[in-house]
Amino acid sequence: MTNKHALLVILLSAIAYYLFAYTTARTDFNKVFTYYSILFIAFVLLYKYSKLSTKWLIVSGILLRLIFLFAIPNLSDDFYRFIWDGRAIANGINPYLILPQNNPNLISNGIELYKGMGSMNGSHFTCYPPLNQFAFTIPAIISENGILISTIMMRLTLIISDIIALYFGLKILEHLNIEKRKILLYFINPFIIIELTGNLHYEGMMIAFLSASIYYLLKNKNHLSAILWAFAVSIKLIPLLFIPLFYKKLGLKKLLIYGTLVLIVNAILFLPFIDKELIQNFSSSIELYFQNFEFNASIYYIVREIGFWIKGYNIIGIVGKITPFIIISIAALISLIRKNNKIDILFTSMLFLIVCYYILASVVHPWYIAIPLFLSVFTKYKFPVIWSFTIIFSYSAYVNHNYKENLWLVFLEYLIVIIFFIIEIIQTTSPSETKHNKLPL
Repeated sequence: MTNKHALLVILLSAIAYYLFAYTTARTDFNKVFTYYSILFIAFVLLYKYSKLSTKWLIVSGILLRLIFLFAIPNLSDDFYRFIWDGRAIANGINPYLILPQNNPNLISNGIELYKGMGSMNGSHFTCYPPLNQFAFTIPAIISENGILISTIMMRLTLIISDIIALYFGLKILEHLNIEKRKILLYFINPFIIIELTGNLHYEGMMIAFLSASIYYLLKNKNHLSAILWAFAVSIKLIPLLFIPLFYKKLGLKKLLIYGTLVLIVNAILFLPFIDKELIQNFSSSIELYFQNFEFNASIYYIVREIGFWIKGYNIIGIVGKITPFIIISIAALISLIRKNNKIDILFTSMLFLIVCYYILASVVHPWYIAIPLFLSVFTKYKFPVIWSFTIIFSYSAYVNHNYKENLWLVFLEYLIVIIFFIIEIIQTTSPSETKHNKLPL
């Protein structure tokens, strides 16, 4: 593909992103799927066939993100809760102690925000860790009125987060002697641009801290790495899952110090919100997540059907209590049997662990796939790139306001990913995980 053709593809992508951001509702799945497919094809063409330099494709990725700047997120309503929590803090209210449904008039635009987030979101206590809450507060400090200004501020914050993840991602690739172009599998992927920049999900900020932490871990700056890892955990709790995998790289003593630092930093970050009801409310929201919610699951749906057949009712409460122990066991097993002292193997272990977690989970929202996609950049596996496309099938659940998943499309989503994963496993002929497949996709 010539540079002229590549620029044309970027221009067409810009038009598609604009139409996606400003003219598409999530209830119109045909439009969502069509625009997303066009954008994904353009992404593949640019990554695989374009002769444009990595630098220019990175610049195009930043410019494409800016198209969303004035758009209200159209695929997720979580941002309403983000704004609510941030404005609560700005007004001196502890967001861990109030329910939006009981306090719609406490903050500016409170009723509008509660209607936007929906009764399900507004009827439970916030589950977002403290550093995430501080990030929500930034837009409220700038302006406590209106929705658009808040979304613009959040979006700029998340674009900066993506650039930070890009910066450290490039440094990690250089350290591992992997071609830097691979970072584009993450940075110009329409999934990342739409879900993180477009829909304002803070996985992007978590990955920014995670990437910096991993880089300093590679440089044996363990204390700095642990502090940054704690920041990532204080955005989203999921990075806690990976800490046992550092056992062979750090050794038991250093691992205990590392984990203790992560816990201490998180405890300090919780101090501004400390209250006797904090632990109860926060843990109740986490428990509710594991034992009540269902969305875009795979193995869990099979287990659920078996439960209906045997028990005659939904066994999510039982499964939700067992699943964490299964994941902890898998994490312990991977940390003991794999040579995670080698960085390339460590990345693969992290990828396998997070995929195991999502395969067993009862809830797999689209934006969750950002983590395995980022990790895959540093491995020879590319099935998460495929997943970043098939995940769009999950939005078929929003075709009508009553919300009903199309389980055939969910099945197709996971079937395609599993097939590609099996193919990649079969094609892995070398016992060493230091050699990386040079195929772009």
